[in-house]
Amino acid sequence: MASFTAKEEALVKESWEIMKLNIPHYSLRFFTIILEIAPAAKDMFSFLRDSDEIPQNNPKLKAHAVKVFKMTCESAIQLREKGEVVVGETTLKYLGAVHLKNGVLDPHFEVVKQALLRTIEEASGDKWSEELKGAWSVAYDQLAAAIKAEMKEETA
Repeated sequence: MASFTAKEEALVKESWEIMKLNIPHYSLRFFTIILEIAPAAKDMFSFLRDSDEIPQNNPKLKAHAVKVFKMTCESAIQLREKGEVVVGETTLKYLGAVHLKNGVLDPHFEVVKQALLRTIEEASGDKWSEELKGAWSVAYDQLAAAIKAEMKEETA
């Protein structure tokens, strides 16, 4: 497992603080990018399925995006403090079950990662760097690995 440095943790925290200033905008960007990369993914999100466009003020969309960003960010911080991804036991089990139920596969995690990184790149402007990209990548990969492990548990 890749160890997470104090500098990487600081980079993730700092960019998350920037994004928190405009969550509605960045959550919308995040989902827009996911759907640009993989239009069919729309059917995997219950709150997007019945709509023809991404609703600008879809509260569920906003809430979901915030959850993804926040969980990735918190994973990063925990990775440094505890050396592993710690998401509440029920949360991880729940995430595994939900992702399985919605037919999420490995490539989908990659799509979300690309969308996450592109959103962070837009949000961080001139603070964007290979180092920042690397820090978020490690954090996201750890979280995705933890969710995938739960999905395997579910099918076992």
